[in-house]
Amino acid sequence: MQLRELVDAVTGDEPPLTRTADDIVAAGRRAERRRRAGFASAGAAGLVAVAVTGAFVLPALGGGRNTPAAPAPAGAAASRPAVATWATGGPFTFTFQGYDAGTLHVQDPIVTSVGYQIASVYSDRHTSNDKPLTAEEAEAQGGTLERTKASAGGKPSLWAYLTVYRPGVFDPAGIKDGRRVTVAGHKAVQARLPVGLDPRNPVDEGNKLFAWEYADNAWAAVTSFSSDAATPTFADLGGLVDGLKPSRPTPAKVPFTVGYVPAGYVPLQTGTHAMPGLSGIATARAGDYGGATYTRPAVPSTGLTAPYDAVEGTIADGFHIFVTPSTSSNQAPEPGTTRCYDGSDRRVPDGGPAVGGFCNVWNADGTVALQVSASGLGDKLPRAELEKVARGITVADVEDESTWTPAATALRP
Repeated sequence: MQLRELVDAVTGDEPPLTRTADDIVAAGRRAERRRRAGFASAGAAGLVAVAVTGAFVLPALGGGRNTPAAPAPAGAAASRPAVATWATGGPFTFTFQGYDAGTLHVQDPIVTSVGYQIASVYSDRHTSNDKPLTAEEAEAQGGTLERTKASAGGKPSLWAYLTVYRPGVFDPAGIKDGRRVTVAGHKAVQARLPVGLDPRNPVDEGNKLFAWEYADNAWAAVTSFSSDAATPTFADLGGLVDGLKPSRPTPAKVPFTVGYVPAGYVPLQTGTHAMPGLSGIATARAGDYGGATYTRPAVPSTGLTAPYDAVEGTIADGFHIFVTPSTSSNQAPEPGTTRCYDGSDRRVPDGGPAVGGFCNVWNADGTVALQVSASGLGDKLPRAELEKVARGITVADVEDESTWTPAATALRP
Protein backbone atom coordinates (compact mmCIF):
# COMPACT_ATOMS: atom_id res chain seq x y z
CA MET A 1 0.00 0.00 0.00
CA GLN A 2 1.28 3.46 -0.89
CA LEU A 3 1.56 6.10 1.83
CA ARG A 4 -1.26 8.13 0.29
CA GLU A 5 -3.59 5.16 0.83
CA LEU A 6 -2.36 4.76 4.37
CA VAL A 7 -2.99 8.46 5.09
CA ASP A 8 -6.47 8.26 3.59
CA ALA A 9 -7.27 5.30 5.83
CA VAL A 10 -6.18 6.88 9.11
CA THR A 11 -7.64 10.33 8.43
CA GLY A 12 -10.64 9.64 6.19
CA ASP A 13 -14.12 10.62 7.26
CA GLU A 14 -15.46 7.18 6.40
CA PRO A 15 -14.02 3.82 7.45
CA PRO A 16 -12.08 2.10 4.66
CA LEU A 17 -13.77 -0.84 3.02
CA THR A 18 -12.54 -4.36 3.55
CA ARG A 19 -11.05 -5.73 0.35
CA THR A 20 -12.13 -9.14 -0.87
CA ALA A 21 -9.70 -11.80 -1.97
CA ASP A 22 -10.87 -11.38 -5.55
CA ASP A 23 -10.13 -7.65 -5.39
CA ILE A 24 -6.64 -8.29 -4.16
CA VAL A 25 -5.81 -11.08 -6.57
CA ALA A 26 -7.00 -8.87 -9.41
CA ALA A 27 -4.73 -6.09 -8.15
CA GLY A 28 -1.70 -8.37 -8.40
CA ARG A 29 0.50 -8.53 -5.33
CA ARG A 30 -1.76 -7.47 -2.49
CA ALA A 31 -2.77 -10.93 -1.18
CA GLU A 32 -6.18 -11.38 0.39
CA ARG A 33 -7.35 -8.77 2.86
CA ARG A 34 -5.21 -6.00 4.29
CA ARG A 35 -3.87 -5.83 7.79
CA ARG A 36 -6.05 -4.19 10.44
CA ALA A 37 -8.38 -1.83 8.58
CA GLY A 38 -6.46 -1.80 5.36
CA PHE A 39 -3.93 0.88 6.31
CA ALA A 40 -0.87 -1.27 6.94
CA SER A 41 2.05 -1.72 4.56
CA ALA A 42 1.58 -3.91 1.52
CA GLY A 43 4.11 -6.20 3.15
CA ALA A 44 1.42 -7.34 5.55
CA ALA A 45 -0.15 -9.51 2.88
CA GLY A 46 -2.41 -12.19 4.23
CA LEU A 47 -3.25 -10.45 7.49
CA VAL A 48 -6.83 -9.70 8.32
CA ALA A 49 -8.63 -6.44 7.57
CA VAL A 50 -11.12 -5.04 10.06
CA ALA A 51 -13.37 -2.02 9.84
CA VAL A 52 -12.04 1.24 11.25
CA THR A 53 -14.06 4.20 12.30
CA GLY A 54 -13.17 7.72 13.32
CA ALA A 55 -15.27 7.09 16.41
CA PHE A 56 -12.37 5.85 18.47
CA VAL A 57 -11.96 8.37 21.26
CA LEU A 58 -8.50 8.92 22.67
CA PRO A 59 -8.03 8.23 26.36
CA ALA A 60 -7.12 11.05 28.71
CA LEU A 61 -3.44 11.68 28.18
CA GLY A 62 -2.62 14.10 30.96
CA GLY A 63 -2.63 17.85 31.24
CA GLY A 64 -0.97 20.13 28.74
CA ARG A 65 2.69 20.82 29.38
CA ASN A 66 3.12 24.12 27.63
CA THR A 67 1.12 26.74 25.80
CA PRO A 68 2.22 26.36 22.17
CA ALA A 69 4.45 29.17 20.99
CA ALA A 70 3.85 30.67 17.58
CA PRO A 71 6.81 30.44 15.20
CA ALA A 72 8.78 33.64 14.95
CA PRO A 73 9.23 35.24 11.51
CA ALA A 74 12.31 34.21 9.58
CA GLY A 75 15.30 36.22 10.69
CA ALA A 76 13.79 37.25 14.03
CA ALA A 77 16.31 37.69 16.80
CA ALA A 78 16.38 34.82 19.30
CA SER A 79 18.89 33.71 21.85
CA ARG A 80 20.37 30.26 21.44
CA PRO A 81 18.76 27.96 24.00
CA ALA A 82 20.71 25.81 26.36
CA VAL A 83 21.27 22.59 24.42
CA ALA A 84 20.54 19.36 26.22
CA THR A 85 23.19 16.70 26.00
CA TRP A 86 22.08 13.92 23.69
CA ALA A 87 23.96 10.66 23.97
CA THR A 88 25.07 9.10 20.72
CA GLY A 89 22.67 6.22 20.43
CA GLY A 90 23.37 3.74 17.67
CA PRO A 91 20.79 2.48 15.17
CA PHE A 92 17.71 0.82 16.67
CA THR A 93 17.94 2.84 19.89
CA PHE A 94 15.36 4.96 21.72
CA THR A 95 16.79 8.23 23.07
CA PHE A 96 13.68 10.18 24.13
CA GLN A 97 10.37 9.61 25.90
CA GLY A 98 6.84 10.83 25.41
CA TYR A 99 5.77 14.26 26.62
CA ASP A 100 2.87 16.73 26.53
CA ALA A 101 2.75 20.05 24.67
CA GLY A 102 -0.53 21.89 25.07
CA THR A 103 -3.25 19.84 23.42
CA LEU A 104 -0.70 17.56 21.72
CA HIS A 105 0.70 14.44 23.36
CA VAL A 106 3.83 12.73 22.08
CA GLN A 107 3.90 9.02 22.95
CA ASP A 108 6.98 6.94 23.69
CA PRO A 109 8.70 5.98 20.43
CA ILE A 110 7.93 2.51 19.08
CA VAL A 111 9.69 2.53 15.69
CA THR A 112 13.43 2.73 15.09
CA SER A 113 15.63 2.59 12.03
CA VAL A 114 19.24 3.10 11.04
CA GLY A 115 18.55 6.85 10.87
CA TYR A 116 15.73 7.81 13.23
CA GLN A 117 13.04 6.85 15.75
CA ILE A 118 9.30 7.59 15.52
CA ALA A 119 6.53 8.21 18.05
CA SER A 120 2.79 8.76 17.60
CA VAL A 121 1.36 12.19 18.39
CA TYR A 122 -2.21 12.46 19.66
CA SER A 123 -4.42 15.51 20.09
CA ASP A 124 -7.19 16.40 22.53
CA ARG A 125 -9.07 18.05 19.66
CA HIS A 126 -8.89 15.16 17.20
CA THR A 127 -9.51 11.44 16.94
CA SER A 128 -6.99 8.86 15.84
CA ASN A 129 -7.68 5.66 13.89
CA ASP A 130 -4.59 3.75 15.02
CA LYS A 131 -6.64 1.33 17.09
CA PRO A 132 -8.99 -0.43 14.68
CA LEU A 133 -12.44 -1.61 15.60
CA THR A 134 -14.01 -4.77 14.31
CA ALA A 135 -17.51 -4.55 12.94
CA GLU A 136 -18.74 -6.27 16.12
CA GLU A 137 -17.03 -3.68 18.34
CA ALA A 138 -18.50 -0.87 16.29
CA GLU A 139 -21.94 -2.44 16.59
CA ALA A 140 -21.56 -2.66 20.37
CA GLN A 141 -20.60 1.00 20.59
CA GLY A 142 -23.31 2.49 18.46
CA GLY A 143 -25.06 0.15 16.12
CA THR A 144 -23.35 1.03 12.86
CA LEU A 145 -19.99 2.38 11.81
CA GLU A 146 -21.61 5.68 10.84
CA ARG A 147 -23.41 6.03 14.17
CA THR A 148 -20.24 5.12 16.04
CA LYS A 149 -18.35 7.81 14.19
CA ALA A 150 -20.99 10.38 15.05
CA SER A 151 -20.78 9.45 18.73
CA ALA A 152 -17.20 10.75 18.79
CA GLY A 153 -18.58 14.28 18.92
CA GLY A 154 -17.67 15.31 15.41
CA LYS A 155 -13.95 15.72 16.10
CA PRO A 156 -11.74 15.86 13.00
CA SER A 157 -9.37 12.96 12.46
CA LEU A 158 -5.61 13.26 12.78
CA TRP A 159 -2.64 11.07 12.00
CA ALA A 160 0.54 12.68 13.32
CA TYR A 161 3.97 11.40 14.27
CA LEU A 162 7.27 12.77 15.55
CA THR A 163 10.45 11.56 13.85
CA VAL A 164 13.70 12.23 15.72
CA TYR A 165 16.60 11.88 13.32
CA ARG A 166 20.16 11.01 14.22
CA PRO A 167 22.77 13.75 13.61
CA GLY A 168 23.45 14.36 9.92
CA VAL A 169 20.52 12.30 8.64
CA PHE A 170 17.85 14.97 8.02
CA ASP A 171 18.30 17.65 5.33
CA PRO A 172 16.10 20.70 6.01
CA ALA A 173 17.17 22.23 2.69
CA GLY A 174 15.38 19.39 0.92
CA ILE A 175 11.93 20.45 2.18
CA LYS A 176 10.10 21.80 -0.86
CA ASP A 177 8.75 25.33 -0.31
CA GLY A 178 9.90 25.18 3.31
CA ARG A 179 9.64 28.41 5.28
CA ARG A 180 12.54 28.99 7.64
CA VAL A 181 11.53 30.18 11.10
CA THR A 182 12.95 30.32 14.61
CA VAL A 183 11.07 28.74 17.51
CA ALA A 184 12.24 28.84 21.12
CA GLY A 185 15.71 29.73 19.83
CA HIS A 186 15.91 26.73 17.52
CA LYS A 187 16.29 26.85 13.75
CA ALA A 188 13.15 25.42 12.19
CA VAL A 189 11.37 24.93 8.87
CA GLN A 190 7.69 24.49 8.14
CA ALA A 191 5.84 23.46 5.01
CA ARG A 192 2.53 22.19 3.73
CA LEU A 193 2.71 18.82 2.03
CA PRO A 194 1.16 17.60 -1.21
CA VAL A 195 -1.63 15.06 -1.39
CA GLY A 196 -0.17 11.60 -0.74
CA LEU A 197 3.27 13.21 -0.35
CA ASP A 198 3.56 12.98 -4.12
CA PRO A 199 5.38 16.11 -5.35
CA ARG A 200 3.33 15.97 -8.56
CA ASN A 201 0.15 16.61 -6.57
CA PRO A 202 -1.18 19.92 -5.25
CA VAL A 203 -0.67 20.89 -1.63
CA ASP A 204 -3.22 19.66 0.90
CA GLU A 205 -3.76 22.36 3.54
CA GLY A 206 -4.33 19.69 6.18
CA ASN A 207 -0.90 18.11 5.59
CA LYS A 208 1.84 19.88 7.54
CA LEU A 209 5.50 19.35 8.36
CA PHE A 210 7.32 21.21 11.11
CA ALA A 211 11.00 20.40 11.71
CA TRP A 212 13.55 21.89 14.08
CA GLU A 213 17.20 21.47 15.00
CA TYR A 214 17.14 19.93 18.48
CA ALA A 215 20.94 19.57 18.69
CA ASP A 216 23.86 20.44 16.42
CA ASN A 217 23.09 19.06 12.94
CA ALA A 218 20.33 16.88 14.42
CA TRP A 219 16.71 17.50 13.53
CA ALA A 220 13.28 16.37 14.66
CA ALA A 221 10.16 16.65 12.50
CA VAL A 222 6.47 16.36 13.28
CA THR A 223 4.29 15.33 10.34
CA SER A 224 0.56 15.99 10.60
CA PHE A 225 -2.27 14.75 8.37
CA SER A 226 -5.56 16.25 9.51
CA SER A 227 -9.06 16.16 8.06
CA ASP A 228 -9.35 19.75 9.36
CA ALA A 229 -7.09 22.03 7.31
CA ALA A 230 -6.94 24.57 10.14
CA THR A 231 -5.80 22.32 12.98
CA PRO A 232 -3.34 21.59 14.35
CA THR A 233 -1.68 24.89 13.47
CA PHE A 234 2.01 25.43 12.92
CA ALA A 235 1.95 27.18 16.29
CA ASP A 236 0.59 23.98 17.86
CA LEU A 237 3.29 21.91 16.19
CA GLY A 238 5.95 24.43 17.21
CA GLY A 239 4.89 23.87 20.81
CA LEU A 240 6.59 20.47 20.64
CA VAL A 241 10.05 22.05 20.49
CA ASP A 242 10.66 22.72 24.17
CA GLY A 243 9.43 19.36 25.40
CA LEU A 244 11.82 17.17 23.41
CA LYS A 245 14.52 16.12 25.86
CA PRO A 246 17.08 13.30 25.84
CA SER A 247 16.56 10.20 27.93
CA ARG A 248 18.94 7.35 28.69
CA PRO A 249 19.55 5.46 25.41
CA THR A 250 17.54 2.25 25.42
CA PRO A 251 17.94 -0.48 22.79
CA ALA A 252 14.76 -1.23 20.87
CA LYS A 253 13.79 -4.83 21.55
CA VAL A 254 12.00 -7.27 19.27
CA PRO A 255 10.27 -10.54 20.24
CA PHE A 256 12.37 -12.76 17.97
CA THR A 257 15.86 -13.53 16.71
CA VAL A 258 16.83 -14.43 13.15
CA GLY A 259 18.88 -17.46 12.24
CA TYR A 260 19.25 -16.81 8.51
CA VAL A 261 19.32 -13.72 6.31
CA PRO A 262 19.89 -13.94 2.53
CA ALA A 263 23.15 -12.48 1.26
CA GLY A 264 23.11 -8.72 0.76
CA TYR A 265 20.05 -7.95 2.90
CA VAL A 266 20.55 -5.64 5.87
CA PRO A 267 18.13 -4.51 8.64
CA LEU A 268 16.52 -1.12 8.04
CA GLN A 269 13.79 -0.54 10.62
CA THR A 270 11.96 -2.12 13.54
CA GLY A 271 8.73 -1.96 15.50
CA THR A 272 8.51 -2.66 19.23
CA HIS A 273 4.94 -3.64 20.17
CA ALA A 274 4.20 -2.53 16.61
CA MET A 275 4.86 -3.38 13.01
CA PRO A 276 8.01 -1.77 11.55
CA GLY A 277 8.02 1.69 9.99
CA LEU A 278 5.03 3.93 9.36
CA SER A 279 2.69 0.94 9.24
CA GLY A 280 3.54 0.45 12.91
CA ILE A 281 2.67 4.08 13.65
CA ALA A 282 -0.60 3.80 11.69
CA THR A 283 -1.58 0.76 13.80
CA ALA A 284 0.18 1.76 17.02
CA ARG A 285 -2.55 0.44 19.31
CA ALA A 286 -3.49 -2.64 17.32
CA GLY A 287 -1.85 -5.08 19.76
CA ASP A 288 0.98 -6.29 17.55
CA TYR A 289 4.17 -7.64 19.11
CA GLY A 290 6.99 -6.49 16.84
CA GLY A 291 8.68 -6.61 13.48
CA ALA A 292 11.52 -5.57 11.23
CA THR A 293 12.25 -4.63 7.62
CA TYR A 294 15.33 -5.63 5.62
CA THR A 295 16.53 -4.07 2.37
CA ARG A 296 19.02 -4.85 -0.37
CA PRO A 297 21.17 -2.84 -0.79
CA ALA A 298 21.36 -0.57 2.24
CA VAL A 299 19.41 2.65 1.70
CA PRO A 300 20.98 6.13 2.09
CA SER A 301 21.46 7.31 5.66
CA THR A 302 21.81 11.03 4.86
CA GLY A 303 19.76 13.61 3.01
CA LEU A 304 16.40 12.39 4.34
CA THR A 305 13.34 14.64 4.49
CA ALA A 306 10.89 11.91 5.57
CA PRO A 307 10.94 8.34 6.90
CA TYR A 308 12.09 5.70 4.43
CA ASP A 309 8.67 4.24 3.69
CA ALA A 310 7.13 7.69 3.13
CA VAL A 311 8.95 8.03 -0.17
CA GLU A 312 7.87 5.68 -2.95
CA GLY A 313 10.71 3.75 -4.51
CA THR A 314 13.15 4.13 -1.60
CA ILE A 315 12.96 0.40 -0.87
CA ALA A 316 13.31 -1.49 -4.15
CA ASP A 317 14.12 -4.91 -2.72
CA GLY A 318 13.45 -6.21 0.76
CA PHE A 319 11.29 -8.21 3.13
CA HIS A 320 9.34 -7.72 6.36
CA ILE A 321 9.13 -9.78 9.53
CA PHE A 322 5.91 -9.49 11.57
CA VAL A 323 5.02 -11.11 14.88
CA THR A 324 1.32 -10.68 15.68
CA PRO A 325 -1.57 -12.39 17.45
CA SER A 326 -2.90 -15.14 15.18
CA THR A 327 -6.28 -13.42 15.31
CA SER A 328 -4.79 -10.81 13.00
CA SER A 329 -4.40 -13.37 10.23
CA ASN A 330 -7.13 -14.36 7.81
CA GLN A 331 -5.51 -17.75 7.40
CA ALA A 332 -6.90 -20.17 9.95
CA PRO A 333 -4.24 -21.02 12.54
CA GLU A 334 -2.34 -24.23 11.92
CA PRO A 335 -0.48 -24.83 15.19
CA GLY A 336 3.15 -25.71 14.71
CA THR A 337 2.93 -25.35 10.93
CA THR A 338 4.91 -23.32 8.39
CA ARG A 339 3.04 -22.49 5.21
CA CYS A 340 3.97 -20.22 2.29
CA TYR A 341 1.55 -18.40 0.01
CA ASP A 342 1.90 -17.15 -3.52
CA GLY A 343 -0.69 -14.49 -4.17
CA SER A 344 0.47 -13.63 -7.68
CA ASP A 345 2.49 -16.66 -8.85
CA ARG A 346 5.29 -14.38 -9.98
CA ARG A 347 8.27 -16.09 -11.53
CA VAL A 348 11.65 -14.84 -12.65
CA PRO A 349 11.97 -14.23 -16.43
CA ASP A 350 13.99 -17.37 -17.09
CA GLY A 351 11.18 -19.53 -15.78
CA GLY A 352 12.96 -20.13 -12.50
CA PRO A 353 11.45 -20.48 -9.05
CA ALA A 354 8.60 -18.35 -7.73
CA VAL A 355 9.55 -15.07 -6.04
CA GLY A 356 7.79 -12.80 -3.58
CA GLY A 357 4.76 -13.78 -1.54
CA PHE A 358 4.84 -14.56 2.16
CA CYS A 359 5.28 -17.38 4.65
CA ASN A 360 3.36 -17.88 7.91
CA VAL A 361 4.59 -19.81 10.94
CA TRP A 362 2.23 -20.55 13.82
CA ASN A 363 3.40 -21.36 17.33
CA ALA A 364 2.54 -24.65 19.01
CA ASP A 365 -0.89 -23.60 20.24
CA GLY A 366 -1.72 -21.42 17.24
CA THR A 367 -2.05 -18.16 19.19
CA VAL A 368 0.94 -16.33 17.67
CA ALA A 369 1.65 -15.84 13.98
CA LEU A 370 5.06 -15.09 12.50
CA GLN A 371 5.05 -13.80 8.93
CA VAL A 372 7.93 -13.14 6.54
CA SER A 373 6.78 -11.18 3.49
CA ALA A 374 8.35 -9.66 0.41
CA SER A 375 5.04 -8.20 -0.77
CA GLY A 376 5.27 -4.52 -1.61
CA LEU A 377 9.07 -4.52 -1.38
CA GLY A 378 9.91 -5.52 -4.92
CA ASP A 379 8.85 -9.17 -4.63
CA LYS A 380 12.34 -10.16 -5.71
CA LEU A 381 13.30 -12.62 -2.99
CA PRO A 382 12.86 -16.27 -4.09
CA ARG A 383 10.09 -18.10 -2.26
CA ALA A 384 12.54 -20.71 -1.01
CA GLU A 385 14.61 -17.96 0.63
CA LEU A 386 11.52 -16.49 2.31
CA GLU A 387 10.75 -19.89 3.78
CA LYS A 388 14.34 -20.34 4.92
CA VAL A 389 14.20 -16.97 6.72
CA ALA A 390 10.89 -17.90 8.34
CA ARG A 391 12.08 -21.30 9.54
CA GLY A 392 15.24 -19.75 11.00
CA ILE A 393 13.41 -17.28 13.26
CA THR A 394 13.00 -18.03 16.96
CA VAL A 395 10.06 -16.25 18.60
CA ALA A 396 10.35 -15.27 22.26
CA ASP A 397 7.57 -15.21 24.85
CA VAL A 398 5.48 -12.42 23.35
CA GLU A 399 3.92 -11.65 26.73
CA ASP A 400 7.25 -11.34 28.58
CA GLU A 401 9.43 -8.53 27.26
CA SER A 402 12.32 -9.67 29.45
CA THR A 403 12.75 -12.52 26.94
CA TRP A 404 13.02 -10.13 23.99
CA THR A 405 16.34 -9.23 22.36
CA PRO A 406 17.84 -5.85 21.42
CA ALA A 407 17.29 -5.38 17.70
CA ALA A 408 20.95 -4.74 16.91
CA THR A 409 21.64 -8.30 18.07
CA ALA A 410 18.37 -10.01 17.14
CA LEU A 411 18.49 -8.99 13.48
CA ARG A 412 21.96 -10.42 12.81
CA PRO A 413 22.28 -14.21 12.41
